[in-house]
Formats: sequence, C-alpha cells, structure tokens
Amino acid sequence: MKKIYFIGGTMGVGKTTVAKLLKNSLNKCVFLDGDWCWDMNPFVVNDETRKMVIDNICYLLNQYLKCSVYENIIFSWVMHEQSIIDNILNQLDLQNCEVKNISLICDKNHLIQRLQKDIDNGIRNRDIIINSVQRIPLYDQLNTIKIDTTNLTPIKVCDKIMEL
Repeated sequence: MKKIYFIGGTMGVGKTTVAKLLKNSLNKCVFLDGDWCWDMNPFVVNDETRKMVIDNICYLLNQYLKCSVYENIIFSWVMHEQSIIDNILNQLDLQNCEVKNISLICDKNHLIQRLQKDIDNGIRNRDIIINSVQRIPLYDQLNTIKIDTTNLTPIKVCDKIMEL
C-alpha cells in the first residue's frame, strides 16, 4: 500500500527541510513542494493562476501515485485551510493509498526568530513575518495531525512522522 504524506504548515515552520529528510529516510520516495508550482515571473496570484497551480499539483501527485516505482509520496505546501487540503485530496486517485495529513506548527516567538534569520540571509522578504504569524491559529482548525516543531530538530520531526 502506498502512503502519501501531506505536510502543511505556515512559512518558516520547517516543511521543506523535514520533507527532504523524510524523502531520504523512506524507501521508494518522491517529494513535491507545492511552492515549485508557483515559481514564476511575474508572480501573479489570481483565480486563473490558483486553479492552474492546483491542477498542476494534482496532476503531478496522481502521476506519482500511478507510478509503480514509488511507494511513498511527500507533498509539502502552506495548507492553512481545510478546503485547500480537501480540494487536492478529492482530485487524487487514492485507491490502495494511506493518507498521512500533517501540520507542522511552532510557537510565535520561534517562528519569528526562524523567519528573521531567513530575512537576514536574504532568503525571504520582511512581510513574511506578518503573513506567517497571522496564519498560526488557522492550523488548530484543520483535520490534521499536529507536530510542534518548536523545540525539535528537523531530524526529530522526521522521526515523529515516520512513527505515524
């Protein structure tokens, strides 16, 4: 039976780092970062581009699910609303597939510290802090397994996910 890991969380919580570690820890594994489907210039967010990105994500995930080479599929993205998760899952062929729906969370102060480090290193823009902090309470409302990354290394978070 295949497994698909949906790893959500606000920006800066460690999704990509954990997903990469998980990819290298699981057998026959493939990783899709939803942000890759938004890597465009100009960066335009409207109804048309949102639909295109979701369609592309669903297409790629379905291709991985069909491929006999892979047993584990990791999808990581900012999924702060249940409707985002449900919309994607409803478009996937999940026969003979176990879904692990996970939200990585951390406390506000640690999140700000992590994001500030990225800002200082030129990886992110300053407005990311406001956007990320505002989304923290939204994750409590999701039908996901919550893993608090506040005092955990990425390896420990990966280990927790593998225990699920």
